Amino acid sequence: MSFVGGGSDLPSFYRQHGGAVLSTAIDKYIYISVNKKFDGGIRVAYSKTEEVDHIDRIEHRLVRTTMEMLGIPGGVEITSTADIPSHGTGLGSSSAFTVGLINALHAYLGRHVSADQLGSLSCEIEIDRCGEPIGKQDQYASAFGGLSIIEFHPDDSVLVTPLVLQRQIREALEKNIVVFYTGIARSASGILKEQSSNVTESAAKQELLKRMVALVYQLRSELQDGKLDSMGEILDENWQLKKQLASGVTNTAIDDWYAKAKSNGALGGKLLGAGAGGFLMFYAPAERHDAIERALGLRRIHFGFESLGSRIIFYNPTDL
Repeated sequence: MSFVGGGSDLPSFYRQHGGAVLSTAIDKYIYISVNKKFDGGIRVAYSKTEEVDHIDRIEHRLVRTTMEMLGIPGGVEITSTADIPSHGTGLGSSSAFTVGLINALHAYLGRHVSADQLGSLSCEIEIDRCGEPIGKQDQYASAFGGLSIIEFHPDDSVLVTPLVLQRQIREALEKNIVVFYTGIARSASGILKEQSSNVTESAAKQELLKRMVALVYQLRSELQDGKLDSMGEILDENWQLKKQLASGVTNTAIDDWYAKAKSNGALGGKLLGAGAGGFLMFYAPAERHDAIERALGLRRIHFGFESLGSRIIFYNPTDL
């Protein structure tokens, strides 16, 4: 769940100016299991099931590319399940899937892989090998977990720094955030392509993103000083800036929901992910959450911050 700075993790921006986001992992999970397949074939089960006899015939690009990268020709069964919809929701589900898959397949091969390696390898698979026009924040958020500032440097290196807060501030921050599902799933690719092109060609768009990056450090300072309500004001400014980056970020329905939330006590918020659908997140006093829910008429999603990143929760070594 990205709060501020989103979009600065695209190479069209950070390779010139550097980027940063303030985000948190949440307690909604994708589970990946890997097992040896007795007959030597390949079975991949996600929203559909594939049974093939050769890696080249796998339709799921992330699975095929990861297996190719790790030199696994076949003889495996890979299954995934998820707590929330795994496509077009703005919560980084594809990157969480890729990070978990890399982690699970390394364990299957009897290898350890660090959080930094998980983030880097996931970016290599999604961006470099599969050509997705996405940024890097979701991969590193899934790999490291926690409430953190993630910085993207012009040399393509990434630094993840946990946000240190007093316990009561952290708990109040978590308590005051409310999330709703719009019911709209969308592909981020088109919006991100337009945004990347806009930022490359327009100095004005670059200035918008520079301000969004500055808000990352402003929000850190405000939270560390215990000024919780600044969260709403900064989220609102970030959202107003984000809407100017590309034409498909928002629509009339989203704008209407946002206005209703603010008129019922939200101090600020944003659409999670690239835009046009997925989840709406607001910062509001906890006692206003029910009124906001009634006004929006959307499904409310209960969640908590997650301090840990991708991890192996069961391991039974077998002969490959």
